[in-house]
Amino acid sequence: MATSAEDGHQFPRPPQEFTDREGRTVHMEAYDGEVEPLVSMYTDFDADSRAQGVPPRKESAIREWAEVLLEEGHNVVVWDEDRAVGHGVLVPVEAGSAELAIFVHPEYQSAGIGTQLIEVLLGHGQAEGVDHVWLAVSQRNHVAMRVYRSVGFETRLHEHAEIEMERDL
Repeated sequence: MATSAEDGHQFPRPPQEFTDREGRTVHMEAYDGEVEPLVSMYTDFDADSRAQGVPPRKESAIREWAEVLLEEGHNVVVWDEDRAVGHGVLVPVEAGSAELAIFVHPEYQSAGIGTQLIEVLLGHGQAEGVDHVWLAVSQRNHVAMRVYRSVGFETRLHEHAEIEMERDL
């Protein structure tokens, strides 16, 4: 387990198993494999499951975007058996700092997977030398903001439709 210097919170590192509120046991692991499982997951996202233009809508754009995330970021994927159902990534911005993005398949949302994924992703980030994480979220996305606050993110900047949140690890 990793410990945050800021608040003593321990973040689990991948791999981890978790049983969600629907009784599904999922497995979370650090991932740098093939892009296909992510493309399959993201092509199922509808307009309500997209925010700030991601994931992209067209399969070719999804593939290109996901390849960049796999190449540049610290990735954790959530698996239900052999199906990718969640993806979190920390994209390095500068030394020790990364932007967080998290996505949970629509059929798996509101079951607690997102919160667990963020915690495992933060533990993975700590293991990779990340000590500060930030994100941008729509101020209308109250569910996401509640999840981010539950794992220690605080509002940094509030501009128009978007809020930036951050936390030290």
